[in-house]
Amino acid sequence: MSANSTIEWTDATWNPVRGCTKISPGCKHCYAETFAERFRGVKGHPYERGFDLRLVPEKLAEPLRWRTPKMIFVNSMSDLFHDQVPEEYIVAVSKVMAAARWHTFQVLTKRSERLQHLLSTSLRFASTEPHIWWGVSVENKKHGLARIDHLCASAAAVKFLSIEPLLEDLGSINLERIHWVIVGGESGPGARLMHPSWVTSLKDQCQSANVPFFFKQWGGVRKSKTGRKLEGRTYNGYPRRVTLPVSSPQICSALAENIERALSRPNAICHF
Repeated sequence: MSANSTIEWTDATWNPVRGCTKISPGCKHCYAETFAERFRGVKGHPYERGFDLRLVPEKLAEPLRWRTPKMIFVNSMSDLFHDQVPEEYIVAVSKVMAAARWHTFQVLTKRSERLQHLLSTSLRFASTEPHIWWGVSVENKKHGLARIDHLCASAAAVKFLSIEPLLEDLGSINLERIHWVIVGGESGPGARLMHPSWVTSLKDQCQSANVPFFFKQWGGVRKSKTGRKLEGRTYNGYPRRVTLPVSSPQICSALAENIERALSRPNAICHF
């Protein structure tokens, strides 16, 4: 877990899964893959296997030991709903989020069909928790708009969109059951340009629908130069966060130890 994330809309990151595979144009210049592949073959490094997908069960209990309330981006270096992540493991991650109620968890996926299905079945217990926010990535009409529909049709109590990298004008989007919208341009080498009118259209739609709007960045090869001001101001909208008490150190430790004890069994999830 990283306690000081540089991602503008979160406080921290938690990666009980590492690695992923590309499924749509938004993945083309994946920052997580670029970072992870730098360390492929470096013995003992967390990304010794580069961006190959793997479970990291030893990370599961971390949020229970982090007792200062944070907004936590879940799997900034992967996708929890990847088809190679076992359903039992997704349930285990969600049980930790449900137990660590003093945090706000932000779960983001491009695998929206699996998200919709699991939130109505094995993850129903976590779908209605107000401190767990469920979101989908949107980059264009072809791939992104269907993800919005899947999210809106899901059982999630708090739903959000990460429209980054925004690769084209999305036109009118469905915000009827959306609680938060993040918009941003692509950054780094090879970054594709984002037109200002695409951003202002989304901002105006959010304002009309009373949906909190967060403008993350213009992006580009050097995003620090382009900044994150839109029409002369910054947009830092968020959904309302619930404030829930922090469990006692004894309860937190007991929960974490129970998870780790379960994972030490011969047929535990960590052996998938």
